[in-house]
Amino acid sequence: MTPRTTTYHGRFAPTPSGPLHAGSLVAALGSFLDARAHDGRWSLRIDDTDQARSRRDAIETILDQLQAHGLTFDGEVVFQSERFARYETALARLESAGRLYRCNCTRARLRDWAEQHGQTIGANGPIYPGFCREQPAAAHERHAWRFRVGAHRRTVADRRLGKLDQRLATEVGDPVLRRADGPIAYHLANVVDDDEMGITQVVRGEDLADLTPLHVELADTLDLHVPGYLHLPLVNGPDGRKLSKTNHATPLDNQRVMENLRDAANVLGLDTTVTDRETVAGLLERWTTEWSERYPME
Repeated sequence: MTPRTTTYHGRFAPTPSGPLHAGSLVAALGSFLDARAHDGRWSLRIDDTDQARSRRDAIETILDQLQAHGLTFDGEVVFQSERFARYETALARLESAGRLYRCNCTRARLRDWAEQHGQTIGANGPIYPGFCREQPAAAHERHAWRFRVGAHRRTVADRRLGKLDQRLATEVGDPVLRRADGPIAYHLANVVDDDEMGITQVVRGEDLADLTPLHVELADTLDLHVPGYLHLPLVNGPDGRKLSKTNHATPLDNQRVMENLRDAANVLGLDTTVTDRETVAGLLERWTTEWSERYPME
């Protein structure tokens, strides 16, 4: 396992399928404040493993939006699309450990099975029925790689939500780590990069809380460092669903920086009182102090 460090290192890891929106800003602001409140580094990592969804113009827009809102990251931008060799090495290690298997199930097969037997929805979507778990696809067949989760319970401490507890086999199932058409899953890239970058605290949206026990399971299996976690409140749209690029959330307007920051801070439960003379830098400094009192490190 990678040795733990006492130096705080956090990160913000957006997917460049579109610009940041109000929900993205909540995640970015919370992550930024947590790093600054604990005298740590804050890195930017672009989750562009799925090249079909990634847009170069979106990356440039994200950089502009962060800068406009005073959220300055440390060091160079990390691109996951440049790290595929590391993910392949991790896949090979999981296969050697007997925790990976080939799966040639098509969407049509899984859909037909669900229509006939019903379908259990878990934290990662529909739970895989396990067709290929004991009889994996042949190497020459087109296949995805699935991670064989354990039958035990996995409990993770969250600084805001408390204990996150799951029995992965029945609540998550065996997730795909590499699709048949090539892209690496978020789960694997996330834990590999957090370890290599030396990330000590992951601060992200609450929608990912249910996947955290799986991520810890993966990290433990690969003998990687497990960071601490803090999951933030989500921003929902008028339809009650989480704001997302998929749902065509309105991009952040760089001409409304103070308003955007106040809206995000309000979601995070911070004091949003702003004077006429307050600057973005002053506002972030004040919230950093407030954050350190609200979320101290144990």
